[in-house]
Amino acid sequence: MNAQRFVRRWAWIVTFLVGAGLYLAVLAVLTDTKNPNLFPTMILLGALVVPLTFVTFAAGRSGRWLIDGVTLGICLLFGGVIGVVVAGLLEYDAMRRLGTLPMVGVGLIEEAAKLVVPAILVIFFGHRYRTSIGRGIVIGVAVGTGFAVLETMGYAFVALLQSDGNVGAAEQTLFIRGLLSPAGHAAWTGLTCWGLWRFVTEPTGKHFAGFLGMYAVAVALHSTWDGLGGVITYAIVGTISIGLLLFGLKRAQRADAKPAPVTV
Repeated sequence: MNAQRFVRRWAWIVTFLVGAGLYLAVLAVLTDTKNPNLFPTMILLGALVVPLTFVTFAAGRSGRWLIDGVTLGICLLFGGVIGVVVAGLLEYDAMRRLGTLPMVGVGLIEEAAKLVVPAILVIFFGHRYRTSIGRGIVIGVAVGTGFAVLETMGYAFVALLQSDGNVGAAEQTLFIRGLLSPAGHAAWTGLTCWGLWRFVTEPTGKHFAGFLGMYAVAVALHSTWDGLGGVITYAIVGTISIGLLLFGLKRAQRADAKPAPVTV
């Protein structure tokens, strides 16, 4: 058991080392051969390594290894794709109607879009996923990670096109956005799912208000991040986001450690 806990707790280091090694290998071959077929692989790995490492880190601190690989994969892929598609449609429609979309509007739409897959899991598979707040937080982190990875890939592709195929421009975009993503979408969706799972595990008016409050916090952090920008803003907002998420994981870990009530 102790060995399992050790592996689970430090698996994020292996994830990072393996992912970074693969990325550097692809980058080296791409730089040497100038083979454009390697661009998609470079963009995918560059966008994925740090966020996936953060998902593994969060899962290892959720009390137990609460999420199996299949569920994590579903949350990363479908959560990210559905979130990006829903947000893109809503943002396009809002901009067409209003002519512009303030940063708070972007935050409201994207934080809501990322809750689609977690809500589906709660509604249709509640018996499996409602039992642990820690499980909900990790699901939120995974969905937010999938969303961030797809966004980063899009920005890196645009940077590649606008720079006439300059690998360095895409690499810079991948590095900056990949490094910042755990403090952004991953943390914000983890926070909203913390509030959502507290409500679904104990549906009271107090916990529903708590969910709305956590959603409002995520929107405020998101809007500040996008609206102000800059190193200082990223540092402050990122510290608050990661700090709140780690606090939520710690609380969930304590709750998961409590023995389940005996039923007769």
